[in-house]
Amino acid sequence: MIYKRFGKTEISMPVISFGCMRSMHSWQDSANSNIPAGAQDSLAAILRQALDNGINHIETAHGYGSSERQLGTILRTIPRKEFILQTKVTPSDDPEEFLAKVKLSMERLQVSYLDLLAIHGINDHRSLWQSCRKNGCLAAARLLQDKGLVGHVGFSGHGACEVILQALAHKEDEGFEFANIHWYYIFDANRRAVEFAADQDIGVFIISPSDKGGYLHTPAPELVKLCTPLSPMLFNDLYCLQQHGVCTISVGASEPHHFDEHLKVLSYLENNDTSIVSSIAARLSEELYEKTGYRRPDKLWDILPPWDQAPGNINLRVVLWLYNLYRGWGMRSYSQDRYAMLGKGSSWIPGNNGSHAAHVDFSGLAKIDELSPDMLADLLTQAHHTLKKKKP
Repeated sequence: MIYKRFGKTEISMPVISFGCMRSMHSWQDSANSNIPAGAQDSLAAILRQALDNGINHIETAHGYGSSERQLGTILRTIPRKEFILQTKVTPSDDPEEFLAKVKLSMERLQVSYLDLLAIHGINDHRSLWQSCRKNGCLAAARLLQDKGLVGHVGFSGHGACEVILQALAHKEDEGFEFANIHWYYIFDANRRAVEFAADQDIGVFIISPSDKGGYLHTPAPELVKLCTPLSPMLFNDLYCLQQHGVCTISVGASEPHHFDEHLKVLSYLENNDTSIVSSIAARLSEELYEKTGYRRPDKLWDILPPWDQAPGNINLRVVLWLYNLYRGWGMRSYSQDRYAMLGKGSSWIPGNNGSHAAHVDFSGLAKIDELSPDMLADLLTQAHHTLKKKKP
C-alpha cells in the first residue's frame, strides 16, 4: 500500500479507503441480535481483505443503517492501532443533539475514541450555519477532541462548490482538518475546492469515485473503449490520486474482490506514470467534442447560474452536464438516474428538471457561448426527453 500525509491531521493515510455504505446488512439500524450471521461474516471477510492489503482507513456514518453496529462487533477483535476509524454525523440546530449522535455512534462502534469525525453533509447554507455558527456543531466536536474522544474533525460536502469553499475557509473553532469531497474525471466543478483544500493543508478524501463518479463498476461500453488499456475505474482512480492534495479515494466494497481493480493503481502511482492518464483524457475529450461541441461535460457549469437563480429554478448546470455525459460517452444509466433526482428536493441535486423549459423565458441570462435563449430551451427540452426514464 502507498500512504500519504492526510493534510494537517498528520495521519499516514492509505490511498485507498474502505467505505462501508455498501457492506452493511440494512439501511435500518438494528440490534446485533437481528443481524444475520451471514451478513457479519461477509463484512468480516471484506474488512480482512482490506486490512491484508494495507487499507486500514475504515469510513462509515451514523446514518448508514446497521453499519456501525456491525463494524463494532468486528473491530473489538482487532487491535485498535491497526486501523484508522472515521464516522460521519449530520449537523443539528442543537449541538447537544449532534453530540448525542456522536456518542451513540461510538457506542455502536464499541470504541473509546474516533480517529476522524466528519460533520456529514454540509450541503447548503443551513447545514453550514448549523456546523460553523458560534457554539455550533463544529465547536461541539472540538469539545470531544479536547476530551480525547476525537482525534481530528472534518466534514463531507455534497452540495454547491461555493458552500464547500466557505466551509474550507472557515477559521473559527480551528476550522476543519480534512474534507470528503465529490470530484472525479467526469465532474470537475469542485476542482476549486480540492485545490483550495490543498493550499490550506486540509486533507482531501474523494467520495465514491466509482459509483458517484459515473457507475464505473458497470461502465458504458463507450467508456470502456475510450479508456483502454485501463478500465474506466482504474483510469479515474489514477486521475484522482495524481491530483495534488488528494490523499485517498473511497472504495465502497460489498465483496472482498471489489478491491482488486482499485489495487492496480498502486503500480502506476509508484512509477509516477502520468502519460497514460493524459493520453486517455485527451481521447475522452476529443470524443466528447465530436459529439457535443465541448471538451468537458461540465464546460458550462460556472457560466450558468445556480439553480435558485435560474429561470424556472431549472438546474441548468446539472441538466446540461448529464446530457453531455449521455451524448458524449454513452453514460445512459448514470445520467438518467441522476436526472431523476431533480425536482425531489435533494440537497445533492436540487432544483427542477427541463420538463417545462419550452415555457420558460431565458432571455435574461447572460450570453452563453453560441446558445441563444431559444437554443437553450430547445437543448433542455431535448435533454429532458432523452434523460427522463420511460415508465415500464
